[in-house]
Amino acid sequence: MKVVIAGAGSVGASIARELLSHGHEVLLIDEKPEVRVRSELEGVSWFFGDACELTTLQEAGLGDADVVVSATGDDKVNLVVSLLAKSEFGIRRTVGRVNNPKNDWMFDDSWGVDVAVNTPRLMTALVEEAVEIGDVVRLLTLRTGETSMVEFTMPQDSPLVGRTLGSLRLPEECAVVALLRDESPLIPSPDDVLEGGDEVFFITAISAEPELRRSLRSGE
Repeated sequence: MKVVIAGAGSVGASIARELLSHGHEVLLIDEKPEVRVRSELEGVSWFFGDACELTTLQEAGLGDADVVVSATGDDKVNLVVSLLAKSEFGIRRTVGRVNNPKNDWMFDDSWGVDVAVNTPRLMTALVEEAVEIGDVVRLLTLRTGETSMVEFTMPQDSPLVGRTLGSLRLPEECAVVALLRDESPLIPSPDDVLEGGDEVFFITAISAEPELRRSLRSGE
């Protein structure tokens, strides 16, 4: 998979390093040539220029990318890059970094953003995940801002323990997508029997989150 990352700062460089370790092809775009030395990245391609300029993206070969990540420290830049990637190049998947939580509402499909990564919100979610066992924790807001990925850690005394995934009464706009047990990811099956401590991941309409929360808490 070819991934283009706009912004080679600490965040962009970290993403690139992870993607390289997974065997993906990575192109970094940044205005400052000096970041190449500072990043100490090997195996990536580089293009220097303003990622908000259409000509820069054309010369960088953005149209060949499978995914475009806007990872600069400027929300305006990230929105513009996502919009150009989607509208001018038809990129299948765009990921936008949200620096200021107040701008989170703009990172949706109207600006070409498929997945918005709000670092403060994600950190809050991870904190809540550590302390809020038995509650639904939103991890990510996905495309259009109407869908989210949420996590539920099964309490040991939950009435759901011992029941199968297929027996859960979930909202129509909700689906189980992963199960984490003893730090091992499992592909969920309707026949899987729930255990205390299981982490269950759902994709759900944001509007259905309250109903999902009630259902998981009550065990009905």
